Amino acid sequence: MFDVIIAGCGPTGAMLAAELRLHDVRVLVLEKQTEPVSFVRIVGLHIRSLELMAMRGLLDRLLEHGRRRPAGAYFAAIDKPAPPAIESAHAYLLGIPQPVIVRILEEHAIHLGAQVRRGAAVAGFEQDDEGVTVELAAGEQLRARYLVGCDGGRSIVRELLGVGFPGEPSRTETLMGEMEVGVPPEEIAAKVTGIHQSFSIQPFGEKVHRVVVPAVGLSAEPATLDDFRQALHAIAGTDFGVHAPRWLSRFGDATRLADRYRVGRVLLAGDAAHIHPPAGGQGLNLGVQDAVNLGWKLAAQVRGWAPDSLLDTYQAERHPVAEEVLDNTRAQVALSSTEPGPRALRRLLTELMDFDEVNRYLLEKITAIGLRYDFGDGPDLLGRRLRDLEVAQGRLYDLLHHGRGLLLDRTGRLTTGGWSDRVDHLADPTAALEVPGVLLRPDGHVAWIGDDQRDLDDHLTHWFGEPASGAVGGFDDVVQDLP
Repeated sequence: MFDVIIAGCGPTGAMLAAELRLHDVRVLVLEKQTEPVSFVRIVGLHIRSLELMAMRGLLDRLLEHGRRRPAGAYFAAIDKPAPPAIESAHAYLLGIPQPVIVRILEEHAIHLGAQVRRGAAVAGFEQDDEGVTVELAAGEQLRARYLVGCDGGRSIVRELLGVGFPGEPSRTETLMGEMEVGVPPEEIAAKVTGIHQSFSIQPFGEKVHRVVVPAVGLSAEPATLDDFRQALHAIAGTDFGVHAPRWLSRFGDATRLADRYRVGRVLLAGDAAHIHPPAGGQGLNLGVQDAVNLGWKLAAQVRGWAPDSLLDTYQAERHPVAEEVLDNTRAQVALSSTEPGPRALRRLLTELMDFDEVNRYLLEKITAIGLRYDFGDGPDLLGRRLRDLEVAQGRLYDLLHHGRGLLLDRTGRLTTGGWSDRVDHLADPTAALEVPGVLLRPDGHVAWIGDDQRDLDDHLTHWFGEPASGAVGGFDDVVQDLP
């Protein structure tokens, strides 16, 4: 008997497993592939995802394997620098091989105590009032209190759950891969310039180039080198002598969003809940952020202290975020068209992005640092993530490694009291805040602002359940009296 079974050990599933293990939840991750993906596809971690990795103590490991790139040129690949003074200690894009992200997150989850079984495909499940019985393709049956589908855009969990996945099917496809070319750089530059927003051939390591080219028609078959040659001839009149591919893929512009993220004891996260074109590089980031939002809430449900409505806030908060991502990718795809109308709009938006506030708005949308959850009326900071401040003990995010809530108290008069087994307390009058105190959820979003203990207690109950008698935990006793 497990507390949670997760279908899929991609970035979302591995991150969710680690988040659950921070709260001692018994987790089993089922991955249908027998071996990790071998091809090296480079993806980008945006600012908010980098902040979350810093909150869990994972960022330094990722930085060892990635390459920092300047923030900017995210929206529809419009070449504008980042606006000044982005409020983040991690205001850059980290380009990193996706298999490395998966490996690091999986190792992290296993180190925390999660079990991962490869070659184990979910074939069916039934849920009742007490839990979920999961049947594997090999016939084995497993039992858990909850099941989470993190099994990608073709999610078997979503399909068996009967959740609708409305949206638009693929109308066009794009080929992407890494391979060697047989012509000099100047010939590539002469052919590529100005052809199509979705076409590029760029150096990527010694001898290797990344090739992105619109596919000729739609196909359900895996991409081949001949597909690339045909597509390159169609758009540029030459195949550039491409050969020796390292990996090849095709992706469509299908855009779909699950009707519901939860049915009873079964939930969806990542690509199982939403798919969209890769414009802006948001997909992996959106899934990881789903996992961090869901992890502590599902753990609270398992551990028995969750308020009645806490788990429902997962869909209430994350479904609108996915809707916005789908809309901005639709806009970016439209702006990549070679038709006169979209090209005119692209020129106009390019001019508008010379205004810092327009540029900042679009960058914050793509990187998710502009996100504000609806926690009701209050200061603008309420519902937003708190940046990584300098505090008496070093950096704020270093205090969030264990996935607990945090009361950052500049007054020295507040306390977490009966919630100290779930919420840490840092009394630091020197913290660079313009408010007397903030309550942070485990995902780093501001759940309360003020200096009134009664009001704080109400919000602690709202987010962290009823107080425990004689609760002791975290570093409350150690740091609450820091000067």
